[in-house]
Amino acid sequence: MSTPKSTDARVPPFGPLAGIRVLDSARFVAGPWAATYLGEFGAEVIHVEGPPFEPPYADATRTLRPLLPGGSPEDQVSESWVQYSRNKLSVGLDIRRPEGREVFLDLARHSDIWIESSRPGTYDKLDLSDAAMWRANPRLTIVHVSGHGRTGDPERVRAPSYDLTAQAYSGYLSLQGSPDPEPPMRSATALNDTVTGLASATAGLMGYIHAQRTGRGQSVDVAQYEIFFILLENLALDYFMRGIVRGRFGSAHARLHPYDVHRAKDGWVVVAAPTEDSWARLRTLIDFTDPAFEDRDYRLKHREPVDAAIAAFCRDRSRDELEQLGREHDVAINRVLDIADIAREPHYRERGMLLEWDDPVAGRVKGAGVAPRFSETPGGVWRGAPWLGQDNDRVLGGVLGYSADRIAELRGSGVIGEDRPHGPPARETPLFEREGL
Repeated sequence: MSTPKSTDARVPPFGPLAGIRVLDSARFVAGPWAATYLGEFGAEVIHVEGPPFEPPYADATRTLRPLLPGGSPEDQVSESWVQYSRNKLSVGLDIRRPEGREVFLDLARHSDIWIESSRPGTYDKLDLSDAAMWRANPRLTIVHVSGHGRTGDPERVRAPSYDLTAQAYSGYLSLQGSPDPEPPMRSATALNDTVTGLASATAGLMGYIHAQRTGRGQSVDVAQYEIFFILLENLALDYFMRGIVRGRFGSAHARLHPYDVHRAKDGWVVVAAPTEDSWARLRTLIDFTDPAFEDRDYRLKHREPVDAAIAAFCRDRSRDELEQLGREHDVAINRVLDIADIAREPHYRERGMLLEWDDPVAGRVKGAGVAPRFSETPGGVWRGAPWLGQDNDRVLGGVLGYSADRIAELRGSGVIGEDRPHGPPARETPLFEREGL
C-alpha cells in the first residue's frame, strides 16, 4: 500500500473519498474512529476539541494509557490517540461561547458529514440542534453516535455507556466465555467501539450519497448496543422461533463442530471444519474412522470423541507443522497469533499491515496499517495524530477564509486555543527499529 506524501494542501489528494470534508466533534473511540476511518481513505477530517486546551483534555483519548514519550519530558501522547487519530486536522474551539458556535456553524457550512458522540441532547442545549445545523447547510449528513440511541426509554437514553456496557446490553457478553458458574468474558479490546465506528462511517457515506442525489441531508442515529445486536447472527431468531436462549460455550461453537481451539506442542491453534466437505478432509487427516460421525447432528451431540482425536493430533506437533499439514490437506488449521508473531509474519508485511508513519509528538511510530485495499485509489496515512489546535490557522484561514486579524482576535479571547508540544517530535530510535522488525 502506498503512503501519500504531505504537500502544502491541507490534505494531499488520495483515496476514494478525496474531496469529502468531515466535521468531527466526537470523543473517546467510537465516533472519532468513524472519522479516522474516512480520513484514511482520503476525506478531509477536521477534529474539533473544546477546552481545556491543556491536560486534562476534553477528549480523554489523548491521555488514555499507555503513553508514548514525546520530544521533551512534558510531552506524552496516548498510544490510542496515535493510532486512532491520524490523518486529522485539529481545531481547538470553545463552542459553549456564541463566537465559537458561529465558527462551528461556519465549519458545518463547508462540510459534507458531521460526526458527534455526546449524550443525546447535548448539542440541542448549545443551540446546535440538527435543525440549526441544516439551516447552515441543508445538505449536511449528521451522524449521532451514542450508547443507547437518541429515542426510546428516557432512562436508558440518559444512562452512561462505554464499550463494556454496550457489550453487556447488546447480548454479546452473554455469549462470551465458559459456561456458568464462570463469568462472561469481555472482548479484550474495545471491539464494540471500533465496530460501531465502522458502522458510523458507513452510515455517514450512505447519508452523503443520499444528499448528493436529493440535495437534502439527514440525521443518522447510531446506538452502540444496536450495532452489536444486529451482528449476533441468528440469536434473536433462535429465541423467537425456537425458544432457545443461547449461552456460553467457551472456545467452542454452539452450532458448528469441529470449530475450536486446541493446544499444539508450542502454543495454540484453531481447527475449523464446519461443512461436510471440510469434515471429510479433517477426518482423513486425523484418521478418525467411526462412520457414525459422518452425520452432522450426531457429531454435534457427541463432540467428545472428535475433540479428543483432534487434541491428540495437535499436542505432539508444532503450530507450523499443523499449519503445513492443514495446507497440504486443505483443512483450516491456523496458529493463534499474538502481536509478537504478527510482527514477524511475512504476509502482514507484504500486504502493508505493519505501517510506519511520523507522529508530531511521538516521532517515528509503527502500528496497524489501512484496510481494505483499493486497486486504483488506495488509502494511506499522510500525517500523524495532531496536537490540539495544530491546524487552527490552516482551517480557519484556508477553509473559512478568516483573516489573520480575526483569527488573532478569536485566539486572544480564548475562543480558539492550542497546546503546542514543548519540544520537537521524539527522535529516539523506536524499539521496532532496534530489534530489526
